[in-house]
Amino acid sequence: MISLFVLAGGLISPIFAQEDFVQDVSFQEETLEVRVIEILKEEEIWFEGEGQLYQNLECLVTKGSLKDERIFIESGHISMVNLQKYKEGDQLVIYRTQDLEGNDLFYISDYIRRKPLLLLFFIFIVLAIAVAKWRGLGSLLGMGLSFLIIFKFILPKISSGASPILIAIIGSLFIIPVTFYFSHGLNKKTTAAVIGTLVSLVITGILAGIFVKATRLTGFASEEAAFLQVAKGETVNIRGILLAGIIIGVLGILDDVAVSQSAIVFKLKQANPKINPKELYKKAMDVGRDHIASMVNTLVLVYAGAALPLLLLFIDSPHPFSEVINYEIIADEVVRVLVGSIGLILAVPITTLIASLTAKRVR
Repeated sequence: MISLFVLAGGLISPIFAQEDFVQDVSFQEETLEVRVIEILKEEEIWFEGEGQLYQNLECLVTKGSLKDERIFIESGHISMVNLQKYKEGDQLVIYRTQDLEGNDLFYISDYIRRKPLLLLFFIFIVLAIAVAKWRGLGSLLGMGLSFLIIFKFILPKISSGASPILIAIIGSLFIIPVTFYFSHGLNKKTTAAVIGTLVSLVITGILAGIFVKATRLTGFASEEAAFLQVAKGETVNIRGILLAGIIIGVLGILDDVAVSQSAIVFKLKQANPKINPKELYKKAMDVGRDHIASMVNTLVLVYAGAALPLLLLFIDSPHPFSEVINYEIIADEVVRVLVGSIGLILAVPITTLIASLTAKRVR
């Protein structure tokens, strides 16, 4: 008999193993889905003077190799932060593994969220079609094709080691006309918006590349980037992924601005067919300036909302603003917001000019 020792909680504990013990190498760790059918025990336990909820759950496996079997899971038996309180009927994701003796170990990984997400998506589809009619349906088709391009072309190519910037630009060349024409129809107005968006996107991409390099951003500001580097090794260009993310993120903003400005130009031309391109551009830009003011503010608020937990960390920080703004995790967001805002601002005069020259004759 071989005596092994492990350090656990500051104490040396003996673990005995038989010499002829053979671990089951055929076992595969897996993820199960379960439904909580009963709370067997619920109490408060203490860790170093702090109380914590402990629960013993009886669960029915609904998906996995143990389907239709009942398993028992402990929650809160070790000191944890952000501990959840579970109740009967909760649907959970469980991670199944085994100890050295071949006994099953179960850990609660997450909640199952598919049903509420599907309901929210259904509400979105119904409202889009009910309010926007055929254009709403076209925009949904365009959105579906955008996701198809992203998941079937952009992500696989980047994952295989291709240049993230080049792939993002090529993907955008497909996404822009597909989404625009599906959403707004095949006409001069949409074509002007497509050209204006492409020109603005190229300028935004060049600007992003210059300032990502100038600010020495590495792309490792997020934990996901570090995990990706470990998983993919040297095959993935993390800085390139940062730039690709900025380019793809700007697309959605440019869509709104470019189409709106193009529509304004063609409506003005329709109202006054005799107006010349110079006057048409001037009047459309009067509206475009208001559009810029509202959209820039919207963009800043969207990014601030997404980064709210991060920003809260610096409210009571003893470090000065000049030091905080220099952190890469903050500089990353600043570059993203400002480059996106510049692209938005440029899209207005560029699209307005192209639409003014295109709208020569409108019936």
